[in-house]
Amino acid sequence: MRLLSIASGSSGNCIYVGDDTTHILIDAGISGKRIEAGLNSIGVSGKDLDAVFVTHEHADHISGLGVLSRKYDVPIYSTRGTIAGISTAKSVGDIDGQLFQAIRKNENISVGSLMIQAIPISHDAAEPVCFKVTNGTSKVAVATDMGYYTDEIIENLKGLDALLLEANHDVNMVQVGPYPYYLKQRILGKKGHLSNENAGRLLSAIVHDGLKHVFLGHLSKENNHPELAHEAVRLEITMGDNPYQASDFDIRVADRNEPSGLIIV
Repeated sequence: MRLLSIASGSSGNCIYVGDDTTHILIDAGISGKRIEAGLNSIGVSGKDLDAVFVTHEHADHISGLGVLSRKYDVPIYSTRGTIAGISTAKSVGDIDGQLFQAIRKNENISVGSLMIQAIPISHDAAEPVCFKVTNGTSKVAVATDMGYYTDEIIENLKGLDALLLEANHDVNMVQVGPYPYYLKQRILGKKGHLSNENAGRLLSAIVHDGLKHVFLGHLSKENNHPELAHEAVRLEITMGDNPYQASDFDIRVADRNEPSGLIIV
């Protein structure tokens, strides 16, 4: 199975997951042109897409969804709450209602050779989820936009071969930064985003011998730095209650604007 972060950051998110026969996107929050270029970089085209799975209705996750759906008639899978949110987002334009496929939290959806599970998360959106994908032999997950993590999330993210995990912000940068108070509270709250340290703690709880690759994603442009996120997460693993060192794992930061290195598991 293959995982490619086409873009991951506070300004836009789009992740490819697939194998030789089935190709899906998790979110489409960048332009159709950039999505197509990212797919082309690994020999895939928009016409090869079997589905788009949408985590929630915020613009940085759906801004390219309308163009993509109108060009390729690709099915769109998401929760009913998210579908309602997309339907009222004027920025995406008209989307054929028949393309929407409603899914339930914790439901497993079969698309071609892939099985996709929607895992509920806490975020200030209608009915947000993150996704775990397996083809029967390998498992990957894309887990971003959560204010905090639960025991349920930990259990669902165990046993992965690869993971793209949110490391959105440095708490101190948020606290002393120029954002207004209400926005700082949103980011730091239970329906906001994972800090670097909390991302490291979550990762520390799920690391195992078979975890081959980790991307840190959805970094804030204003409240984080790639080097800061990388080192904070690594420190939490090394100092955490587990038998591992951060150097035991391939941990990278996903680029916010360009495709990051293709992962094959």
